[in-house]
Amino acid sequence: MLIDSETISASVLVEVAAEAGIAFDRTHVRDHFLGRSFPTVARSIREGFGRDLPEGFEAAYRARLLARFEGELAPTEGVIDLLGRLSVPACIATSSSPPRAVRSLAIAGIAPFGLRVFTASETMGASPPRCLVVEDSLPGVQAARAAGMGVLLYAGGGHMAGPLPAAFDMDPPLAAFRSWAAIERAVPGLARPPDRRPAAP
Repeated sequence: MLIDSETISASVLVEVAAEAGIAFDRTHVRDHFLGRSFPTVARSIREGFGRDLPEGFEAAYRARLLARFEGELAPTEGVIDLLGRLSVPACIATSSSPPRAVRSLAIAGIAPFGLRVFTASETMGASPPRCLVVEDSLPGVQAARAAGMGVLLYAGGGHMAGPLPAAFDMDPPLAAFRSWAAIERAVPGLARPPDRRPAAP
């Protein structure tokens, strides 16, 4: 969501799986694996395709993914500006492994903002009714709602191009946004106004 990484992750997973004789495409990754930890993805492959992943699969996937990240990873449009103006406490929650999360944030230029990072086994300890979650995956949206948190869908990443999957049609309706600017307009007080002063001569 902060980093446009999901299309890269999906491509690498499809490639490594194909080399192991397991065929699925990026749409399948988006619909079934997005926002889930690797053990959950592995279990889903085992149950859905009747195949165990070969030994070394996860290590090969992670190594190839990090190599692709080094050359291709970028922040989502507008997020660097917004992070620099945030006026509320914020953190990053991710299903990624800690090493992947740390390296991804550094490559994309988000690490300097000093946001705390929480993986699946950790919690910030904030009161759920006082939280607003901005998510880009169905499991994340479902988890936020189950916890009693407000949630918005960020649909501006490459993996969310085109019509939203039907699974996001929820009751009550889920507010979806294609840009960080639209989210900022929808949430008063989220960030300080941009500095419009002209640059010094």
